[in-house]
Amino acid sequence: MIRTLIFDLGRVIVPFDFRRGYEAMSARCGLPPEEVRARLASDGLVRAFESGGMGARDFHRRVQQLLETGVEFEEFREIWFSIFLPETLISDDFLEKLHTNYRLVLLSNTNPLHFEMIRERYPALRHFDAFVLSYEAGAMKPDAPIYEAAVRAARCAPGECFFTDDIPEYVEAARRFGIDAVVFEGQAALERELARRGVRWNQ
Repeated sequence: MIRTLIFDLGRVIVPFDFRRGYEAMSARCGLPPEEVRARLASDGLVRAFESGGMGARDFHRRVQQLLETGVEFEEFREIWFSIFLPETLISDDFLEKLHTNYRLVLLSNTNPLHFEMIRERYPALRHFDAFVLSYEAGAMKPDAPIYEAAVRAARCAPGECFFTDDIPEYVEAARRFGIDAVVFEGQAALERELARRGVRWNQ
């Protein structure tokens, strides 16, 4: 029996498009968007940020050095956040109904700048009981420690958890850990998968 539902964040709850961020930074620093992307990917900087290896201010400073620009921190926050689109992929109403019967856990590879702003601007996150975030856990999907942290947050056995993520590799890693998991393909498909498992939300 499923007792806890675990959701990825990006492209499951909140849609995003990295190109939006590259273009916003390009307009500010004068480099082409592809050059912005290439420089950010060049030295593992984003991974270090998302795994807790540096704080937001240090990350901001390193990005300014990489892109040879001088964007102030508050403006940088908005540019960094600009990848996200306004409408969630899973409705607030659906999450609220699920939360009446199940514990909800968010499991995300993310960073403090993104998560703090998402939490401020997407009310749907209020339905979650716990957040397992890579920068706090010091581990990232698909590595086992972050799934261990998710199961602890779920407060039940791995086999009593259901997890959905848009990245098949992360779904497979969860299955190896004993979690029932599926690739996210939209809310309608998710509803079908949950119904097959006896998950209730309309009562």
